[in-house]
Amino acid sequence: MPDEKSDSASDVRRKFKAIEGVDIPDSKMAKNLTQLIRDTENDLLFNHSTRVYLFGALTGKRKKLKYDPELLYVGAMFHDIGLTERYRTSQNRFEVDSANAARDFLRSYGIPEIEVDTVWDAIALHTTPGIPEHKKPEVALVTAGVEMDVLGIAYNQFTDVQREAVVNSYPRGDTFKKDILGAFYEGMKHRPDSTFGTVNDDVLAHFDPKFQRANFCSIILHSSWRG
Repeated sequence: MPDEKSDSASDVRRKFKAIEGVDIPDSKMAKNLTQLIRDTENDLLFNHSTRVYLFGALTGKRKKLKYDPELLYVGAMFHDIGLTERYRTSQNRFEVDSANAARDFLRSYGIPEIEVDTVWDAIALHTTPGIPEHKKPEVALVTAGVEMDVLGIAYNQFTDVQREAVVNSYPRGDTFKKDILGAFYEGMKHRPDSTFGTVNDDVLAHFDPKFQRANFCSIILHSSWRG
């Protein structure tokens, strides 16, 4: 998995040309966010997070959704920060650590709490299938971006030009599938209990043959209740 950081935030932004009106936000807050994530995440997660924004924004455009590009950008760029080294002792779900970090960042800029809550939901729910698409557009679109980049969901609903423009600017590399699974595992292996009831326990089971999944039915049947 790549560790080096090849470019500054301004350099990586210059690589990308707007696709059909979709561009990287360039407000002061967005620029500072780009630099923060660039300084915190390796190339793998930084490029992935940027692609999540772009695929999410393109999805919003295709579906004619009204969304705030800056809020979507914050949600996308923060969504995996909980996997990084600074959270190696946390026992929260990594999505919650990521959402909390985004919340603190937005509050430092005086963003209204209702918008902060939207971004928090967008990040916290991005590994919970079946819920985000029924919530606000920014929430739905962060998950849509993640699903496209990681799982290939809706792959054929993007044109070749769109996919190539995104990947050429923010490369996946030849081993992204393997590398992103490794990043998930490294960010969660110290907090296995946090993966209960989510897709994340599949990651631990994939890498660790000794991992024991919690069983929902067993928890019910062995609870302290008599009947």
